[in-house]
Parts: sequence; structure tokens; C-alpha cells
Amino acid sequence: MLNITIKHERHTDVRWFSNLIDAFARADGPPPQRLGAFMAWALKGCFPAIVVTLVVSMLVGLTDVGAAFVVGWLIDIGQSYGAQSVFRDAWHLLLAATLFFLFARPVVMGLSAALNSLTLMPNVYPLVLSRLNRHTLGQSLGFFDNDFAGRIAQKQQQTARAISDVISEGVSIFGLSGAAVIGTAALVGKISLWLVAALFVWIAVYALMIRYFMPKVRVKSKDRASARAMVTGQIVDTITNIATVKLFSHSQREDRAALDALGAYRGKIIAFGEISAAFRFWMMALAGTLPVALVGGTLWFWSQGAASAGDIAAAGLISTRIAQMSGWVSMSVMGIFTNIGEVEDGMRTLSPAHAIEDKNAAGEMTRSSGAVAFEKVSFGYGRKTPALNDFTLHVAPGEKIALVGRSGAGKSTAVSLLLRLYDVEAGRITLDGTDIRDVTQESLREQIGMVRQETSMFNRSALENIRYGRPEATDDEVYAAARRAHAHSFIVDLEDYRGRKGYGAYLGERGVKLSGGQRQRIALARVILKNAPVLVLDEATSALDSEVEAAIQDTLEVLMEDKTVIAIAHRLSTIARMDRIIVIDEGRIVEEGTHGELLARGGLYARFWNRQSGGFINLAAE
Repeated sequence: MLNITIKHERHTDVRWFSNLIDAFARADGPPPQRLGAFMAWALKGCFPAIVVTLVVSMLVGLTDVGAAFVVGWLIDIGQSYGAQSVFRDAWHLLLAATLFFLFARPVVMGLSAALNSLTLMPNVYPLVLSRLNRHTLGQSLGFFDNDFAGRIAQKQQQTARAISDVISEGVSIFGLSGAAVIGTAALVGKISLWLVAALFVWIAVYALMIRYFMPKVRVKSKDRASARAMVTGQIVDTITNIATVKLFSHSQREDRAALDALGAYRGKIIAFGEISAAFRFWMMALAGTLPVALVGGTLWFWSQGAASAGDIAAAGLISTRIAQMSGWVSMSVMGIFTNIGEVEDGMRTLSPAHAIEDKNAAGEMTRSSGAVAFEKVSFGYGRKTPALNDFTLHVAPGEKIALVGRSGAGKSTAVSLLLRLYDVEAGRITLDGTDIRDVTQESLREQIGMVRQETSMFNRSALENIRYGRPEATDDEVYAAARRAHAHSFIVDLEDYRGRKGYGAYLGERGVKLSGGQRQRIALARVILKNAPVLVLDEATSALDSEVEAAIQDTLEVLMEDKTVIAIAHRLSTIARMDRIIVIDEGRIVEEGTHGELLARGGLYARFWNRQSGGFINLAAE
């Protein structure tokens, strides 16, 4: 198994804060499909730090109320001691107030800022994104076949960012505003309980407004996020296939498709903006009533001799502060519900359980002898018409077989099932007599080397692309594999746009800077390096010209030594050398035998052979 060590920077001066959360801790099991449980899954391991940050945020709220109280207290002290003696007789009280403003308040606020910016923000996003990405990587090929790659990536980042923002904003506003309300109630309560009642009536109306508007914000946000992901998916799909777009002169068509997606997104933004504007207006209107109620009430009690001038100042400061805070809180609450809508939208895409999972008791497969068996296998990608139907095939260790048939006959499906990229719908597949569902997917695929017709390259160096076959291989082993695949000669001449040369040159996205034949030879080098006991060749030489193919045939012969080989190929040079040829039609084996035996039989294979042209079997003509 491949052990991956994640490296990330740690700065000694902030290590205590940044280490409060393990930013790359693994989650327990798959993500749940209910919002609360999904959030708990994504954030597990963060809650102690969240609670600490919430407590400190409450202390910040109390210092806001305390600042208003201290100002009112100082006014009352000045009136009580008089201008002539206040600095002489009340200096210790003035010093206490000074220490509050210059030391206690900055320390609490600085601690709150450090917890937010050094503990939550740098850790929550990578933690959630790593968990979502890890779960997504475990999905079956069908999951990726049914969606845009760009849309999936967008959903991962959108959901991780939204959860991070919910926590950061939520901790700040609930801690700060909750403490501020409690402190304000205590401050005005010493004047009159009627002022406390007025405060709580105002809070109740505020809460009702939020309850009315927030579900609407949540729905509009979910719709907006979905439309935005579609825009990303459409644009990424076009860019990924840009060569096809240009070859067919469809730039305007793709522009129209992007504009259609953007138009739908714009409509969702407008719908969100309408509810957002209405919410802001009514919240601002409500915010203005609080200073009127508290300051006006305190003035009335002062006129009755029940409040001091300092009480009026304190009530004015704190009511104005809460009124201002209510605007910020309302916008933050709207942001939280907006992000919750985006989390729900992402959750819908990302949380489905894996279609293919290892059993709890799945074992690790050690190096196989290469005995492969398909036993009455049926599979149809969920459709009524099966791609394979009661398919039975036994391949002995070291045997070389070729799968032949029309396009869509089931050849590639059989190979995909062997690799367990999909699970059989009936029957079973065994490797060395063990059902492949009884071992881990990773250990199964370590036993199989595959070269596909459509090769996949990473936008990494040539060295890294070949070493992907066996990450622990030395540079010399990589070079040797490249030479055996006849790739070394062109690799040493590579140079990318940043001046990196040879094996250090990057190959571009999907290897676009290489010809089809060059990509295929790097793919062959990768499989040579892997040296798995079972070798699958799916049109492995289809992208090579005749001269290059002839050059690497000897390499293929060496590569196939002592290995079980399953080859899907139309080239006569590959098929004719196989120990046995399996002819598949409509998901069933209809003929099998050596090249000579099948020609003598005069059946389907012989008809394929008779339609040969230029070294190819023209199966598409059948």
C-alpha cells in the first residue's frame, strides 16, 4: 500500500494556536446525508477549539458592555468627586478604568482574533476539504461518469469554504452578541426592569424576523450555489475538450452554452438579491428602535430621579453599539444561512455512499500467481440489456489471451470488472481462487498492470508520471523502464514552458504536449515499472505508428513473460501471438481457440480476419 505523508508548514511563533486542530485528521466512516450529522462528521476534532473560541468571543462581548459601563461609571465618579478632587481622591478608580481599556480589553480581543485567524481559519477548511476529497476519491467510476469533473471539484471547495465560514462567523456572532445582550440586560436592569422587558421584546421581534427570512435565504442560496457549479462544470468541460471545440469550429456554440449557464446563474443571483435587500431594510429599521427605547426610557427614569447621568451615557453607548451590532449580526446570520444552503447543495452531490466498498473483513492480497476466473458473470451498468451475460472464462497463470469482438461486445467491461471499477451484478470474479470482493480494492489493483487505449497523464514531470507505477522506485529504475518502453530518447529532449528539461519537464494537462504515441510509451513504461503479475492491454499499441510498434513488440514480449496477459486488440501482430483468442458477442463467449484453430473453424473470428485491412481487424464493419 502507498503511504502518503502530508507535509505542511508550521511556524514556531503560532504553533500553539495552529496545533489546537489537526487539519488532516481522518473522518469516521462516510459522510451522513442529514445536515446536522454531516456538519458533525466534517468538523469532528474541531469542537474543543470551537468551544474555547466561543467562550473568548463571549468575553469580547462582555468587554463591549463593560466599556459602556466604565464610561458611565467614570461620569458618575466625576460628578461625585467634583472637578477639583477627582484626580486626587479617585486616582485609583481612574487607574482601574485605564487598565481595563489599555490591557484587559486588548488582551481579550487579541486572543479572540488569534483563535479565529490562527486556529479556526487555517485548519477547518483543509480539514473539511481533505475529508470530502478522500471520500470522493473512493467513489466508483460511475460517480464520475455521471457528472462534470469541474463541478465535483467546485462542490468540494464550495462546501469546505461554506462550513469554514459558518464556524468562523457563527462563533463570533453568537458569542459576541449573546454576551452583549446578557451584559446589556444586567446594565439596564439596575435602572429598571421595564428597560429589560423592552430589550427582550426587541430581541423577540428580531428573532421572528430572522426566522421568517432565513429559510428563504437558505433556499435561494442553495439554488444559487447549484447554478454556479453548473457554470463551472460547463466551462471546465469546454476547456477540457478545447481541441475538439476548435477542430469542429464550435467556439460560438460553446460560448452560447456558457452564456446560457451564466444566464441561469444570474437569475438565481437576482432572486437571492431580492430577499437579501428586503431582509437588510427591515433589520435596519428595527435596529433604529433600540436606542430610542433604551435611551428614551433611561431619560424618563432620570427625570424621575431613578437614573444618573452616567446611566444615560451607558444606555446610549450600549444601545447604539447593539443597534450597530444587530446590522452586523443580521448580515452574518444571512451569511451563515447562505453558507448552510451551499453546504446542503454540496452535501447532495458529495455525500452519497460509495457504490463499491471494501468489506469490513477484506484482506490484503499478496503477490498473485495470476489465475483469473470469471464465473457466470452478468453486468449491465444498471441497464436492462447486459453488457456481459452469464460470462464464464478461466485464465491460467502465465496464459496470454486476447479478447476480440465488435465494439460494445463487452471486452472493456470484462476488464473493468476484473479491476473492480464496477461490481458484478451476478456471478463472481476470482484471482487465485479468491473472490475479488473479499480483498481490498487497493491490494487487488496492485496485482494488475494496465495500459489503456486512452492514456492518462498528470500535469507533472515525466519522471513522476512513470514513477506513478511504483512510487518507491529509484531514478535509475525509472530510466530503465523508459528505455524498455522506447520512451527515453524523446523524454531527454523534452522542455516545458518554465525551462525544465528531460525527465523533469512537465507534460501538460492530460499530457497534451506529447503525441499519442509518446503518451502510450510513457504509459507502457509506467506499467513496466509496476511489474504486476497480471497485465491488461486495452489497445496498448493503437496510438503507435508501425515503426514504433515494431520497435516495442520485443519489449512487450519481455514484459509479458511469466505474466497472465489479457489483451484487447485489433492489431494482428498482437492477437496472433496469444495462447488463446476469446471471441465475445453480445456479452457472451461465442468462440475460443488459437489463431489457427479459429481461422479453420470459419466462424465469426474468421469473418473478422477476412475483413482485415492494413494490419487491422475491422470489427466496426461487422
